[in-house]
Amino acid sequence: MNRGVVYQGPGKVAVMDIDDPKFASPSGKKIDHAVILKVLSTNICGSDQHMVRGRTTAPAGMVLGHEITGEIIEKGSDVEMLEVGDIVSVPFNVACGRCRCCREQDTGVCLTVNPARAGGAFGYVDMGGWVGGQAKYVMVPYADFNLLKFPDRDRAMEKILDLTMLSDILPTGFHGAISAGVGVGSVTYVAGAGPVGLAAAASAQILGSAVVMIGDFNKERLAHAEKMGFVPIDLGKHDRLGEMIADVVGVPEVDAAIDAVGFEARGHSGKEQPAVVLNQMMEITRVAGGIGIPGLYVTDDPGAKEKAAREGSLSLKFGLGWSKAQSFHTGQTPVLRYNRQLMNAILHGRLPIASIVNAKVIPLESAAEGYARFDSGVAAKYVLDPHGVLG
Repeated sequence: MNRGVVYQGPGKVAVMDIDDPKFASPSGKKIDHAVILKVLSTNICGSDQHMVRGRTTAPAGMVLGHEITGEIIEKGSDVEMLEVGDIVSVPFNVACGRCRCCREQDTGVCLTVNPARAGGAFGYVDMGGWVGGQAKYVMVPYADFNLLKFPDRDRAMEKILDLTMLSDILPTGFHGAISAGVGVGSVTYVAGAGPVGLAAAASAQILGSAVVMIGDFNKERLAHAEKMGFVPIDLGKHDRLGEMIADVVGVPEVDAAIDAVGFEARGHSGKEQPAVVLNQMMEITRVAGGIGIPGLYVTDDPGAKEKAAREGSLSLKFGLGWSKAQSFHTGQTPVLRYNRQLMNAILHGRLPIASIVNAKVIPLESAAEGYARFDSGVAAKYVLDPHGVLG
């Protein structure tokens, strides 16, 4: 019997009996290019929290979860490159592998898997209706294209807490660093010391950044970031970010900035200011520098305080960024562009991402408690263990 984490309305999730996965699309069309996975690990993500807080148009009854690692227990007749028993990482993007965007490695905006807009994902609002993977079992379509097979089962299980981050937050942080132009010797600032921010900071470090600063109001998260080797910037001290950066590197600017906060950003006053991080990025990033924006922004935010923000309109100082000839990059991360290289970095001991994000394993049945703890701002990344195999 399948069990999964179900969104029941703002502030409410519950672990319930759910349908067993079938070889069918959300519209009910039979598909042969899919596999059924026994979910070995599935993570609670900050993006899930936006839905659970009621900050999206997600309907009650959705099975949540887009960070999935599992073992193939059944495969369709059109799956040729994978076998039952393989352990695989599932990119959070659902992608067909055939459309123009997929063929150009822009799998975050696949053109065919979501009738409403470009881009599909598991267990997420407006992303095609694909059932989420915070469950015991899940169906994954277009398996040959989407799934990353781990080369050795025993080695994979030894590193499973690191490898589980390949489904989303590690490639997302890496994409933020790449799109911000981080390279050898870069001075880098990351906004947000949550799991994606820490993954972005770790990515900047492995890409050769000379200094990686990470800013947040949460002192527990800042303390953990400092323990991991990053320079903490306590945004609670005052609202002059450039001055705090100058205290570290001598000048009030950076080469590359990464927004790992998104649309629920808050200003120094504690009030929501959905554009505050983006405006700060433009202020502190040098002329002709880069800004990567892996943080989530939505087209509809029913919980926004400002009327314009409810429709996804933000008060940006865009003229500042234009005048400084800065580069901006937004959107869903194309996980397949990076996950194989990052897998190798993990397997060869170069990227201990589970320690960096402070991974904590909890049973699937404790998911509601994990959501509540994560929402309180603890310095941890919660990994759900549906079958009790993670120890």
